[in-house]
Amino acid sequence: MRNLLFCGLMLLGLPAMAQVYTYIDAEGNRVFTDKPKSGNAERIELAPGNSMSATYPPAAPPAAAAAAAVAPALRYQVLRILVPQPDATVRDNAGSLIVSVSSEPGLFPEHSYRLLLDGAQAGQTGRSPVFPLENIDRGSHQLTVEIIDSQGRIIERTPSQPFHLQRTSLALKRKIHPCKKADYGVRPECPIKDKPPKKKDIPLIPFL
Repeated sequence: MRNLLFCGLMLLGLPAMAQVYTYIDAEGNRVFTDKPKSGNAERIELAPGNSMSATYPPAAPPAAAAAAAVAPALRYQVLRILVPQPDATVRDNAGSLIVSVSSEPGLFPEHSYRLLLDGAQAGQTGRSPVFPLENIDRGSHQLTVEIIDSQGRIIERTPSQPFHLQRTSLALKRKIHPCKKADYGVRPECPIKDKPPKKKDIPLIPFL
């Protein structure tokens, strides 16, 4: 009986595709083997066993696999200042300037453009790619554009881009077009504080 149990355990360990045979040996013991033996050996039909895939790691459920998928990074391939062009010279006597920016792809949700003029924020931060600026001092300046998220963190930033603004100085304007009495307080180059005082009337001295 012990030999029969041991043989049964060996039978469970045989490969699923092997053929199993049994016979009674000369001592009266039942023997199980995977090799056919001439004579009284009988073939045993085995029921198909339960097998599991040996793949590692195990496949995740569809929902878990979808949750584990890495979302595309919110990155920009291109961020640039379109207007003015690098090192451009802009002539505007009022010191006005329109700055236009572009990004590829366009802004993702919760992102905004921020413009810096000489390192300080200029204009309103928002999703508009156009920034109208006014009363910029003449001379050379640096422009930088940033893309920021809803918490103010910088996502992308351009290098500083120079431009040069030319505008006629107030002194030169006064020289070209001198101020008249009616111009003071009207023309920017003719402030009211520079208006000359009104001459006092000289009293007439009777002739003696």
